[in-house]
Amino acid sequence: MKILGIDPGEKNIGIAISDPTGTLARPLTVIDHISKHANAERISALAEHEAVSRIIIGQATDVDGKPNFSGRKSARLAGEIRSMTAIPVELWDESYSTREAQETAVMLGVPQKARQGHLDQIAASIILQSYLDAHSANNPEDEETP
Repeated sequence: MKILGIDPGEKNIGIAISDPTGTLARPLTVIDHISKHANAERISALAEHEAVSRIIIGQATDVDGKPNFSGRKSARLAGEIRSMTAIPVELWDESYSTREAQETAVMLGVPQKARQGHLDQIAASIILQSYLDAHSANNPEDEETP
């Protein structure tokens, strides 16, 4: 069950994909932001091409856990994608994913000049991995209590 992870940004959209077992996320690509409709078409086509079972879209929230301005844009993108494909689309908290992506790029030794493009797909991987970890069959929170 492969899952696509999306980090929608102002200029670029980072895309990650899980392995077939839905355990590990990896960067896939970055696409340029064009418009909500065009972005949704490209994401839907990619999701169908990759035969994913779900699309996860990062949604930024404020300190109260409510979607902020960019989080509301993510919700609108999700709605547009839902209108184009039967693949389920889910919003997922993306808090701190960009900061984690920056820290990861530094740890990997990516030169500062080259980091920006890579950050989008790294952030998408972080968002998707967070989702996968939370929904893992080994996650104690998902187990039934007697």
